[in-house]
Amino acid sequence: MNMMTGASPWERLIRPDRVHGSLYTDPEIFEAELKNIWYRTWVYVGHESEVPNANDYVVKSIGPQSVIMTRDEQGKVNLLLNRCSHRGNQVCSYERGNARSFTCPFHSWTFANDGRLVGYAFPDGYEGQDKSQLALGRVTRVASYRGFVFGSFAADGPTLKEHLGGAAETIDRLVRTSPEGEVEITAGFLKHRVKANWKFILENECDGYHPAFVHTSIFGVADSMIGKLYGGASTALTRDYGNGHTEIDLRPEFRKRDAPMSWFGTSEDRLPDYTARMKAAHGDTAAREIMIDGTPHVMIFPNLFIAEIQMCVIQPLGVDDSVQHVTALQFKGAPDLNRRLRQQTMGSVGPAGFLLADDSEMYERCHRGVLARNPEWIFLGRGEKRERQDELGFTVGHVTDEVPSRGIWTHYRKLMEPN
Repeated sequence: MNMMTGASPWERLIRPDRVHGSLYTDPEIFEAELKNIWYRTWVYVGHESEVPNANDYVVKSIGPQSVIMTRDEQGKVNLLLNRCSHRGNQVCSYERGNARSFTCPFHSWTFANDGRLVGYAFPDGYEGQDKSQLALGRVTRVASYRGFVFGSFAADGPTLKEHLGGAAETIDRLVRTSPEGEVEITAGFLKHRVKANWKFILENECDGYHPAFVHTSIFGVADSMIGKLYGGASTALTRDYGNGHTEIDLRPEFRKRDAPMSWFGTSEDRLPDYTARMKAAHGDTAAREIMIDGTPHVMIFPNLFIAEIQMCVIQPLGVDDSVQHVTALQFKGAPDLNRRLRQQTMGSVGPAGFLLADDSEMYERCHRGVLARNPEWIFLGRGEKRERQDELGFTVGHVTDEVPSRGIWTHYRKLMEPN
């Protein structure tokens, strides 16, 4: 990694309008990312609705590491490392379930669902051993925002609220779409594995430059109005919230149309139960505004993507190996809307869906292409001269501008630079 020698390597790899191709392909850089990003900053792990009852658990991840998210008998949500403190075997073999304890299949050590070691086979060989010193590993800090559970291996650092910053408002906007103010992650996950670096996915999620080209076939077949949202005449925006969080803000276009539920490609009269519940919960005026604006299209750094009707979680396994975990968003108290959300999610990102298949092909083509050594740089300068500050001080640009990518790399460099 000859680019990594010297006093300020990241300055030479990351410039205001471009980044060096090795950032996507160098295994040493990937290992540095695990240390400085995935194992230091706040990472989205799971949602409280996935463990609604005492003793529920679901297996998640932080980077390549397997994490068990449990709700113990006291109702506390725990993030435990799926690694026996004896010989390192994974103690949980199922993706989800309900259990008071986990027993390692190797030597039958048993751990409570709050991580405590409660027993081992043939205990006569462990006289005087302090079990409290042999508990399952834990994610150091755990915090939740609106039911979204994040973990950080760093003992110190920004709080979750500080990490989310202005992007927290997009999660607020999401839960307001529910008549009961809650999101439920209950539809199950699809897993899409790609031979590509995780940052190609990260950047693509709020890239408004590609939909008019990459997704033109599905937009045409479905006679969808979505493609027009990403055209040259669109009033939609890209936004950099700082801390690596980015957004495609389509609300200006939806507000021009002034039609509730047009963000979902339907009308309020086709969802009478949902509409009635929203009006009862928020009042006629506020409900109308919420149903016009719709749900956000936001990438919470480094791995949580909320994409209007679905949610995607990025998991890096290697420098060229990534998994996207995708599920339909579900809103508490909205059964008629939820059914359609599941149907549309299957059509767009399901096994036979088009949208994610299009994107996955682009990720892999980009990764194969960037292995070429000339040109060395990825150019990210679109819209640099016309970006501006919005009324809250966040950088915004046209929906097709590369404001999000520039914001991501600015934050990336801060995390990767030596303290």
